[in-house]
Parts: sequence; structure tokens; C-alpha cells
Amino acid sequence: MKREIFVNTKFHMKQTDKQGRKNEIGAYGEEIAINYLKKLGFTILDTNYLKKWGEIDIVARETDKIHFIEVKTVSYETKIDLKNAISRGTWRPEENVHVSKIQRLNRAIESWIMENNYNDEWEIDVIAVRMVPREKYATVKYIESVVFG
Repeated sequence: MKREIFVNTKFHMKQTDKQGRKNEIGAYGEEIAINYLKKLGFTILDTNYLKKWGEIDIVARETDKIHFIEVKTVSYETKIDLKNAISRGTWRPEENVHVSKIQRLNRAIESWIMENNYNDEWEIDVIAVRMVPREKYATVKYIESVVFG
């Protein structure tokens, strides 16, 4: 199931150890994704769960299921650039979630599950964020239950 919305948002990046413009954009995207999930009624359990073999951007609970969420973000200079990219169907951030990324994510998920003694249902989701930081504007596309085979 795909959900897509357009949001106006304020960007308040939390302190992270990551540096550089690319990581700053990624951190903004993750914050937007967290706020989006909260509005949908999710409870955020963990963010940036990091092991040397992989990272989980967001771990969230919706009722009785855990969602392991990969966030991909791309930024644009203006809203017009963003809207043109969407209308032309040019590169989408979710296209950067490839098989090797899912394999690393799965290894991190196995660690999280063991550390938290979790035995119930779970799924991997992707949130794609396209944003215009200067204009404090973003779109969010939530893709649930991603299956690669």
C-alpha cells in the first residue's frame, strides 16, 4: 500500500555525529519521516539503530506490528524543481533501496529482534522524502511491506 502526502514542515535537526550536507539532508528526511509516522499513529521505538553490519533508520510500532523503516531523502533547490522531477518521473529516492541495502538492513533487524526479545509480526517499509530545505517544503511517500525477490 502506498501513501503519499505533501507537507509543510519546520526542520529542526537533532544533534548527530554525522557531518556534511548529504548527512544533514538525510537527518532532515528522517525527522520528517518520524513526524509523518507519528501523525499516522505510530509509536517510535528506536532511531538510527546502528551495528557495524547495518543500520535501521526507524523502528516503529503500529498496533501489534513492528515496522523497520528505511528512509531515503533527496533535496531540490526550489518547489518548481521538485514538482518538475515528480511530473517527469525522474529519479526517485526509493530507487536507492537495493538488494544489498536490504541484506544489511535484515542483519541489523535480526540484532534488534534478539536484543529486544521480539517474537511477533514485523515488516520492512520505505519512506521516500523529497524536500526543498530553503522553502521548508517536503513530500513524503510511504511504501509499506517492501518485498524483494
